[in-house]
Amino acid sequence: MKVYNLTVIVQKDEERNYLAICPSLQGCYTDGETLEEALEMIEDAIKLHIEDRLECGEPIPEELYSSQLKITM
Repeated sequence: MKVYNLTVIVQKDEERNYLAICPSLQGCYTDGETLEEALEMIEDAIKLHIEDRLECGEPIPEELYSSQLKITM
């Protein structure tokens, strides 16, 4: 069983829902009314996305580097 380390970004949208995005997997995103719900749903979305790519013989993108930048203006 292979382990994938993927970055997930969570933001609040205009309706105050939580939007969860996995930038390494294009089009892999979901939302939830709570942070916990959004995180559960993005985990499911990631698993389905990876399963689909593997079934189609497509590669799974490997993250090489991730960082958070603090920008002061």
